[in-house]
Amino acid sequence: MASEELAQKLQRRLQLEASGAAEEGEAEVAKGAAEEEEAAERSSLTASAGAELSAKLCRRHDINEGAAQPRRAAVFNPYTEFKEFSRRQIKDMERMFRLYDSGRDGYIDLMELKLMMEKLGAPQTHLGLKNMIKEVDEDFDGKLSFREFLLIFHKAAAGELEEDSGLLTLAKLSEIDVSIEGVKGAKNFFEAKAQALSSASKFEAEIKAEQDERKREEEERKHRRAAFRELKSAFTQ
Repeated sequence: MASEELAQKLQRRLQLEASGAAEEGEAEVAKGAAEEEEAAERSSLTASAGAELSAKLCRRHDINEGAAQPRRAAVFNPYTEFKEFSRRQIKDMERMFRLYDSGRDGYIDLMELKLMMEKLGAPQTHLGLKNMIKEVDEDFDGKLSFREFLLIFHKAAAGELEEDSGLLTLAKLSEIDVSIEGVKGAKNFFEAKAQALSSASKFEAEIKAEQDERKREEEERKHRRAAFRELKSAFTQ
């Protein structure tokens, strides 16, 4: 009887030990899986960061080699972003930009800038041209967008360009008056307010003048068409 009871106890002990070993094994497996998942996540993050860094380095290399593709510039309103300039000044700058954008791609590249500086009577070296672009090249595409072109005159008007800067030479020789028209340089608040009101009135007057000019041109076109029809009918009779 005692031996039977002892055998039952031993069997129970063996079952408990086997159960404990199984639970311990399951815990080890779960721990190992968690560690593998964490390692995989770290590897993925490292790979992602490495890919991003690699892309940036490749972009920089392409820029330095002149092989970078231009990025599409964000749409902007020059009249609201560059409020220190009148509509007439901005239109003058736009005409000058289009004049030298011989590729008609919305950018002035290094060769087009070279031609511009030669036409202005201030030719630059290849390195000098590259440095001129870098001063305002916000998207690092090695070209000047219209916004970056306006930045040249903005910096010139604000006194942010060095005396020996090619960009300052460009601004001075462009025959575009970039004197500040806003409240800068006002001696006191009342003078500043008066200048601001004057600037707003001038802006509205320029818009009205442009509208009147368009109406006048449309009227002239109508008269020319009417005269042409009359002449045509006279010959057909």
